Amino acid sequence: MMKELRSIPLFCYKEKAVSILFSGYIQTNKEVQKSKFEVGPMNSTIGGNELEGFRMRMGGGTTPQFNKHLFLEGYTAYGFKDKKLKYDISAEYSFNERKQYLKEFPRHSVRLAYSYDIYKLGEQYMNTSKDNMLLSIKRMNGLRASYQRQAEASYIREHYNGISYGINLRNRREYATRYALFQQKDATGSLTPIPHYDMSMMELKFRYGKNEKFYQTRNSRIPITYDAFIINFSHIMAKKDFLGSAYDYHRTDIGFQKRFWFSAFGYLDAIVKAGKVWNKVPYPLLILPNANMSYTIQPETYTNMNPLEFINDEYASWDLTYYMNGNLLNRIPLIKKLRWREVFCFRGLWGNLTDKNNPSKHKEGLFLFPEGTHQMGRTPYMEASVGIENIFNAVRVDYVWRMNYLNHTGIQKNGIRATVVLSF
Repeated sequence: MMKELRSIPLFCYKEKAVSILFSGYIQTNKEVQKSKFEVGPMNSTIGGNELEGFRMRMGGGTTPQFNKHLFLEGYTAYGFKDKKLKYDISAEYSFNERKQYLKEFPRHSVRLAYSYDIYKLGEQYMNTSKDNMLLSIKRMNGLRASYQRQAEASYIREHYNGISYGINLRNRREYATRYALFQQKDATGSLTPIPHYDMSMMELKFRYGKNEKFYQTRNSRIPITYDAFIINFSHIMAKKDFLGSAYDYHRTDIGFQKRFWFSAFGYLDAIVKAGKVWNKVPYPLLILPNANMSYTIQPETYTNMNPLEFINDEYASWDLTYYMNGNLLNRIPLIKKLRWREVFCFRGLWGNLTDKNNPSKHKEGLFLFPEGTHQMGRTPYMEASVGIENIFNAVRVDYVWRMNYLNHTGIQKNGIRATVVLSF
């Protein structure tokens, strides 16, 4: 039946359009099973920001049809305002034979990568590419971006019992821009611009997902069993002067994730995290909360926070989302036919900046914080939202408001955010 349908040009074009929309990649062979190279992701082809202006990107990667163990990926991008060419190239060898995707479970591989691109400080999205064209549409100007040149070697191993671990070795040089200045005060109080700094770091990762199940796509995993208890742990370390590192550096993060069921009253997804930077280091190496500058709903980001509005070296955060399964809307006679469902969110961040990493406490050694940065008080930053999901079985719309620190200049106190999530 599928062969007959695909022989109809209109159906064939629609199928390809839907495939590109959700996977973001275009096969280079009419028969998907024979395509050795894919072009994409298409949602990152065009974009823009204050630093680069209009940005164009083109890239792609090989498939198991090219080689079931060796995978090559890369892209080139160009900004018409900064007139700089960016690029990323990687090679990954999988010890397990891949059937459809490189990242299919269980992963056991080594990877080498080299890149040069912009880096948005305090604006890192968890579930989408950094230059997704939808992220170019922002609620306000507030870019904090540097350039990064990075070489990386990594190893990852996943087991059927839910345990996975890995190690990453990185050599990074980060360059200052007018949107992210690196400036130090000397003994006389004069400002000295720092063009760049170097770091060579090792990161250890551990993850445990008990009874976790998910739907595998090319670049991501869509959870099926949210109620699985998940633990994430990571530690980054660097030694000053070793392989060019400018600073001693240790950072530890730990996170927990779990879904709690309330029978007919819906369920709650909870994500709790905490972390600490143990050394005296400049602000790009401190804890920079993820600000969501787009109009889309992004998990584990703060919708009404600005990039680098807060800088900490200790933090604890929570992200609570309560899905009520229509218990309120289903009681309204006409509305209940739409099968809309309520969603409530409450997220927050407690952060602290110790004296050792506060530039106002030290005359030398630290970069001055960018303008518009604030030190968090004893009260954590908090925001909440009320939303409706399952609109046309695909759309979710939230109204989000910021609950405190409302006296900061240049902030957005509330707004509408949306996303597309297939639900039935």
